[in-house]
Amino acid sequence: MIVPLDEGIRELVRDGDTVALEGFTHLIPVSAGHEIIRQGRRDLTLVRMTPDVVYDQLIGAGCARKLVFSWGGNPGVGSLHRFRDAIQNGWPVPLEIEEHSHAGMANRYVAGASGVPFAVLRGYTGTDLIGQTANIKTVTCPFSGEELTAVPAVNPDVTIVHAQRADRAGNVQMWGITGVQKEAVLAARRSLVTVEEVVDELDPVPGQVILPSRVVTAVAEVPGGARPSYAHGYYSRDNGAYQAWDLISRDREAFENWLETDVFGGRPADAAREGGRH
Repeated sequence: MIVPLDEGIRELVRDGDTVALEGFTHLIPVSAGHEIIRQGRRDLTLVRMTPDVVYDQLIGAGCARKLVFSWGGNPGVGSLHRFRDAIQNGWPVPLEIEEHSHAGMANRYVAGASGVPFAVLRGYTGTDLIGQTANIKTVTCPFSGEELTAVPAVNPDVTIVHAQRADRAGNVQMWGITGVQKEAVLAARRSLVTVEEVVDELDPVPGQVILPSRVVTAVAEVPGGARPSYAHGYYSRDNGAYQAWDLISRDREAFENWLETDVFGGRPADAAREGGRH
């Protein structure tokens, strides 16, 4: 099903949902994140291996109550200041966190996509995450007796990813660095894929990942939907935007001004958020 972006978010993302917006330096669904802000979604559990600027924006806009992740930062620049403000000062709302390793998060998605309740790995051995995170448990291998760690599958209510192309039947094609987008979509109950363009036919590309229409709930054509991250074959990463975000996000007033101008198009942020809520 091909829909406008606002309709896709309105139908698929609900208050209180567990939402994954995946993409690893590449094909990050930034426009979809901004539409979630515009529609005033609240109490979301945000899941992502590497939350960066778009999650900083969602947190600063008050959309999130919890973050499940393995690393967070403004890549190549520094900290996520809206994230830090939520953790340290509870602004605009308190934020609960659940921290994992990269391997742990990837294996949680794989378990969710595979329909099994948990994943087993060695990656947490020797770390203090086991004692800090309730969703990491030790288990004993029934065959060798080796002590391992287990993490529960993650099955988002909705996964949102960005890709280069989809055809009119809703089959999605992506290539380049693809991270865990495929697994995150397969693990989810609902999925929305934003794409650079909808085409009549998907011409094969080396290294492509195809998401068949049967696993995709909806597709939205959103040219430039990954900016300021990059879309291989379409546009480059906007490094200046990441540097600029560091200054914008350090100050609450500057951030609120950014929301009004860049996300709400000049409307007061509070009024626009209330108008978009369901």
